Amino acid sequence: MTLNKTRLKSALLAGAMLLAASAQAQAPIKIGFMAELSGPQGALGKDQYDAFMMIVEANGGKLGGVPVQVIREDSQLKPEVAVQIVDKFIEKDNVPIITGVTFSNIMMAVHKKVVDKQVFLIGSNAGPSPIAGAQCSPFYYSTSWQNDQQAEVVGKYASDKNIDKIITIAPNYQAGKDFVAGFKRYYKVPVIQELWPAVTQQDFSAEIAQIQAANPKAVFAFLPGGLGINFVKQWAQAGLKNKITLLTSSTTDGIGLPAMGDAALGVISGTFWGPDFANAANQKFVKDFEAKYKRIPSQYAAQAYDSALLLDSAIAKVKGNVADKAAFQAALKAADFKSVRGDFKFNNNNFPIQDLHIFEAIKDGQGRYTLKTVATPLKADKDAYFDKCALK
Repeated sequence: MTLNKTRLKSALLAGAMLLAASAQAQAPIKIGFMAELSGPQGALGKDQYDAFMMIVEANGGKLGGVPVQVIREDSQLKPEVAVQIVDKFIEKDNVPIITGVTFSNIMMAVHKKVVDKQVFLIGSNAGPSPIAGAQCSPFYYSTSWQNDQQAEVVGKYASDKNIDKIITIAPNYQAGKDFVAGFKRYYKVPVIQELWPAVTQQDFSAEIAQIQAANPKAVFAFLPGGLGINFVKQWAQAGLKNKITLLTSSTTDGIGLPAMGDAALGVISGTFWGPDFANAANQKFVKDFEAKYKRIPSQYAAQAYDSALLLDSAIAKVKGNVADKAAFQAALKAADFKSVRGDFKFNNNNFPIQDLHIFEAIKDGQGRYTLKTVATPLKADKDAYFDKCALK
């Protein structure tokens, strides 16, 4: 009997050790990362990816104390390609989480497909208005902004400064429409003209000629990535830099400034974050990013860094059990992390409630092109569509 008891104890102990080893060898949580990673807009997605991976790598390949496998794909600014990638993520890779997504036409192509499958979508850039309102979902969370917000703060600034005779220019797609709508929400004076180039356009000579002919006091431009670089350089070459005030959103940002050079100096922009923010989380982020990648981070990096911090906090709260969807939703909603922008809180539609700031393009003490905070016209701002969202 004693021998049998000893064998039983040994078997139970061995079983417990196997279970413990199995728990320690937990399969990684798969995360699909999709962004624009090639072409004129590839720098935007690269900053998103690089900043996201900073947290993963700093944590030894883990988020929330759990191993993760990040599967990276390039959506190529093609909605049909993005849909194919999402199908692969969900059906072949079996990912429970997708993050990234750079452009709003890509987000609009994949959002419903992802959330209808109850896969969590953590957007770290695009914020089209429909998904902030009637199409909101408990499976979607944004660590960036709703598109209109960045333009709203510029519209508020232009209104406060009594700037009149304004022309707007933005690409003819969802985000462009959102940005112009946001600008006009706070800038009550009718704009004198709206220009709508294609989202892939690189030559703005025709639009600049139209602007010169109209002779406005200011232009509001939303031209992200390569579009903005070309526009600002062509703007300066046309001799308009010191004649017409240039107000921007997602145009003279950290991605484009080094390529724009002196052509961008003095240009005004509006957004949620700047590299000069004094909070400890941001100072660490900027220092670590510059040390690793030898460049000043852009807002695309900042919001993707926050997305990794959000996932790190939420995965830890559920101890890696992201299959418990209700618990994981609650953990994400709590947003229990130190954001690079300072305070971070989700509204009912899972978009941030946040301050929106005005920046001026400058050279820093090292001669690098960067942004300086000059004003905060909108504080604890809620986007314009949250009351159309049925979520509590």
